[in-house]
Amino acid sequence: MSGQKIPTALGTEKISKLLTQYAIPAIIAMTAASLYNMIDSIFIGHGVGAMAISGLALTFPLMNLAAAFGTLVGVGAATLVSVKLGQKDYDTAQRVLGNVVVLNVVIGIAFSIVTLLFLDPILYFFGASESTIEYARDYIKIILTGNVVTHLYWGLNSVLRSAGHPRQAMLATIATVVINTILDPVFIYWFDWGIQGAAIATVTAQVIALLWLIKLFTNKNELIHFHKGVFRLKKKIVTASFSIGMSPFMMNLAATVVVLLINQGLKGHGGDLAIGAYGIVNRLVFLFLMIVMGLNQGMQPIAGYNFGAQLYTRVTHVLKLTIYVATAVTTTGFLMGMLIPRLAVSIFTSDTEMIDLASKGLRLVVLFFPLVGFQMVTSNFFQSIGIAKKAIFLSLTRQILFLIPCLLILPEIFGSTGVWISMPISDLVSGIVAAIMLWRQFRSFKNVGG
Repeated sequence: MSGQKIPTALGTEKISKLLTQYAIPAIIAMTAASLYNMIDSIFIGHGVGAMAISGLALTFPLMNLAAAFGTLVGVGAATLVSVKLGQKDYDTAQRVLGNVVVLNVVIGIAFSIVTLLFLDPILYFFGASESTIEYARDYIKIILTGNVVTHLYWGLNSVLRSAGHPRQAMLATIATVVINTILDPVFIYWFDWGIQGAAIATVTAQVIALLWLIKLFTNKNELIHFHKGVFRLKKKIVTASFSIGMSPFMMNLAATVVVLLINQGLKGHGGDLAIGAYGIVNRLVFLFLMIVMGLNQGMQPIAGYNFGAQLYTRVTHVLKLTIYVATAVTTTGFLMGMLIPRLAVSIFTSDTEMIDLASKGLRLVVLFFPLVGFQMVTSNFFQSIGIAKKAIFLSLTRQILFLIPCLLILPEIFGSTGVWISMPISDLVSGIVAAIMLWRQFRSFKNVGG
């Protein structure tokens, strides 16, 4: 599909065909991204040891924080590109692309400098001990050094997808996975670089993919491409991007606080191995969440364009279809956690104590998991159509309003079990809140002729 035909197709093509066309490449890409995180963990767990998995788990809050700043720019800009294409404002869409590059470079470098300066105190604050600090430090130092590459890679990939090239966006992500998977055993085993090898493999793969993305955006035949003048920051574009991107930013920021509290709760009531067990559970659950995120990415340009074109029936249709599929995905995760938890967690480690801790934790975490897909789609929907306040509120309900209070109170009563049960409780309550808000939005569409 050429760039010039995108706006017409998004407003006229059958919704199920569009969602398939846009979501399947995004799902493949997001699943692949999740898989290479899992592959890192598997190689580290079996090649370096159980304590290295705990060290890796300690880096999750910092990586969430880095992702928060990346999504603040990338997701907001991608949504803005979709809406501007719907409004046929191609000049602004071009300028959004240039602003993405500048913002990601500035924010990415600043984040790396600040975190590297205070790395050890940050890791101890995140739950590190003398047994795990070295593993965590060795891994995250390299990831943070390549942070600006990660920001640019994700930002440009999001814009590429919204500019009507979901397949090329998918190929960029798959390339990082394949390269990372090949380099992991080479760097960890053959070069004997241990946990550092996994980090070097990740950054190297992203550098290669980023160079390819830059090449794509220098093609002057594309509707959205780099050219002179687009790299000048425009206050209106920056403000709009930040406003829309604030929802996923807050979600990632909240996720940082959540993982921090989980790590501290598990360290206090279960020790270093319990942190590693959560790291395994997090990786497994994340696989299903990434599939839903891929669905959301497929929905985003369709919902954004049709909302911009005031085609509310089509907006409603794509939302309903995405909710159905997302719920099926998270229900599959629920069944895995309930029926084969030990088999699932043993992929990462052969340590029996860690397998016991992780399998019990997984069962608890997925208790209300079917609701999570619905809640994620609803939050992303408000973000996709540019209703930033509702998206931000929904992003915050599960993490800030419900999960954080549970993590502060329940471990004091139930110990480490209190940490695990906090997650399904917040899933249940936030799912109910999302349903109420979505019902109200449907009514408003009907009132304006949708």
